[in-house]
Amino acid sequence: MRVSREQAAQNRERIVETASRLFREKGYDGIGVADLMKSAGLTHGGFYGHFASKEDLLAEAFGKAMENSAKRWSELLAEQPANPRAALAHMYLTSKHRDNPGKGCALASLGPDVSRVGPEVRHAMDESFQAQLEALAQALPGEPAQARRDAIATYAAMVGGLVLARSVADKKQSDEILAAVLSSLEQAR
Repeated sequence: MRVSREQAAQNRERIVETASRLFREKGYDGIGVADLMKSAGLTHGGFYGHFASKEDLLAEAFGKAMENSAKRWSELLAEQPANPRAALAHMYLTSKHRDNPGKGCALASLGPDVSRVGPEVRHAMDESFQAQLEALAQALPGEPAQARRDAIATYAAMVGGLVLARSVADKKQSDEILAAVLSSLEQAR
C-alpha cells in the first residue's frame, strides 16, 4: 500500500523520535530495527524505505536530540544571564535527568556509542555539540577564547558527572556525584 508523501514524512519523523528515545534508553546496540519499528507503530519492512542503515538512523536521531537540547540550552541561557553556568548545571545535573536517559542528553547516553560508529554520526554530534558550546561560550564572561575553554570544561563536567551518576549502583553516591559537580559549577566564575 502506497502512502502519501505527507504520511511518509510523518512516519519518518515518528521513526526518528522513537529511535532518539530508544537509543538513549538502551544504547545503539540495545535495540534492533524490528523492535524500534514496532515501537514506532510501523512494520520492519518499511525501515529501509526511510534509511539506508541503522547507523544512518542513529545519525539523524542523535542530531535531532542534540538540536532539541541546543534549543533548550539557548532558551535557558537567555533567561538566566546572571550566572549561566549555574543555571545550566541546575537544569542538567538532576536526579530526574539521571533517571530518564530517554528524554535526556544524547551525548551523556550515547557518547561511547558515537565514538565507535561511522563519521556521519560523529558529524551530527559535532554540529550539535558546537551549537551548544557556542551558546554557552557566548553566555560566559571573559574574552572569547577563555569563554570557549570554560564552556568546554563546563560541558565536560556536566556530561561526565551525569555519566558517573548513572553508572554507580548506590543511589546515595549517585546523588553525591550530582551535588558535587553542581556545587563545583556554581562556584566557578
